[in-house]
Amino acid sequence: MKSILKYAALLLIFVNLQLVVAQELNDSPNQLPSNYMERHPIYDFGEKQLSATDSVPGYKSHEQPLKITGTVFRADGQTPAKDVIVFINQTNDKGVYTVEQENDKDYILHRAWVKTDENGKYTFYTFVPGTNFGSNEIKRIHTYIKQPGSPEYEIDGFLFDNDPYLSRFCRKRLKKAGSNAILNPIKTDDILVANRDIVLLETLQASN
Repeated sequence: MKSILKYAALLLIFVNLQLVVAQELNDSPNQLPSNYMERHPIYDFGEKQLSATDSVPGYKSHEQPLKITGTVFRADGQTPAKDVIVFINQTNDKGVYTVEQENDKDYILHRAWVKTDENGKYTFYTFVPGTNFGSNEIKRIHTYIKQPGSPEYEIDGFLFDNDPYLSRFCRKRLKKAGSNAILNPIKTDDILVANRDIVLLETLQASN
């Protein structure tokens, strides 16, 4: 009887080991998360190692290459915030979103991610988006924030002072809100350069 129990125990251990191995295989980096199709694209950087600098695909080939730098601060507006993910996406220079697909999920081609460094610094290399013909949409680089311990959220994004479709009403509203979303890039060598510091919201409750 003891021999049977000993054999059964060994068999149970073997089965458990097999289950552990199978679980490790299922959790491999190549497996997509269960919420992949629904989750926000800020999380879709895959195996890319995020750093304080990133480039939108093909930014140099567009009419107005643009470098955006700045510092991300905590809610007090003074303390640099490290390890904050800033994600951008935008239209091309004709004002059209170039949509591609990866793992059956649509995404906007012109996108980039940064993670702020120890001093809260970040740099994007991108280009000034255009306005679609026949449209009066403003030129906007959509911008999203993911700070540690909080869910992602959208901020005003990057707007442009010389945009004819950026109305006085919109400018007034942004100024009243204390927003510094409007950029006034300066040409330096072959690229436009602008700076914008970002102040985080108070830490939000992380979603389950």
